[in-house]
Amino acid sequence: MITLLTKLPVEAAEFIKRGGIVAFPTETVYGLGANVFDEKAVAKIFEAKRRPADNPLIAHVGSLEQIAALTSRITPSAQKFIEAFFPAPLTLVLPKSEKVPLIATANLETIGVRMPKNELAREFLRCCETPIVAPSANLSGKPSPTDWQAVFEDLNGRIDCILQGEATEIGLESTVVDCTADVPLILRTGAISLEDLQRVVPETEVYQVKKDEIVRSPGLKHRHYSPKARVILINRKSQIANRKSQAFIGLHKPPEKFDLVKICASAAEYAHEVFAFFRTCDRAGITTIYCETVAESGIGRALMDRLRRASESQE
Repeated sequence: MITLLTKLPVEAAEFIKRGGIVAFPTETVYGLGANVFDEKAVAKIFEAKRRPADNPLIAHVGSLEQIAALTSRITPSAQKFIEAFFPAPLTLVLPKSEKVPLIATANLETIGVRMPKNELAREFLRCCETPIVAPSANLSGKPSPTDWQAVFEDLNGRIDCILQGEATEIGLESTVVDCTADVPLILRTGAISLEDLQRVVPETEVYQVKKDEIVRSPGLKHRHYSPKARVILINRKSQIANRKSQAFIGLHKPPEKFDLVKICASAAEYAHEVFAFFRTCDRAGITTIYCETVAESGIGRALMDRLRRASESQE
């Protein structure tokens, strides 16, 4: 099978209507979508990505009206977040509707729902005329794709279509908040920060993952965000041996020489560039990537979460 490349949302949506799977841009990363109510189509996502079946998917909607088809109840905290943020890089975990098949939720009775901010994504979703489940459009475990070329690199021949858009605006996956209990819990950090959420619902907390617990969000359990190269976290005072096939990404110019260097002007730029840099390093045959740590506030918290997972998965 040859994967079709198109810039037309209506053309990409026809594959969804026929039970296919389509990669499409959002403001976070590129997603790989299927009709949430079509079990056979959803199964194709897991097969194409080689994704573990116990890793739940997130549903994407093109309009607020579509949320009602996905959930049995919109909780008070969720309603506040919807009114304050949607469309946004924010996923809300809610009790699922009976119409949502368990394959989409990894057998959980909850489902993550988000409305992308990206205009092309929303146009595509409106053309699909149904909510779409969509994890990141990469092979499981690899760095999330932030442009359509990365999707093509991973999934050409494994999926029906790639909707070609611009490189993603943010570069990290959405913030995920469990809104099923009285106290909203951040399951995965992202561009919508703890501070942002607490301004709307002050009680919001960051969830601490417990060992062997059933996960309620993507990105909490399985190997994620990792290049082929070894990822090592350092600070400005760290000493690094000067060896070949090494790369550096961070906010400050390193004293040592590296084969590849990426200096970012801010934590937001660092977050935007990190997955693309990982892939550049893989193409260049880099064996070790040194990543400078940043302050864990705002998007820095989400960036450090992804960097830790990329480094810990290789230990």
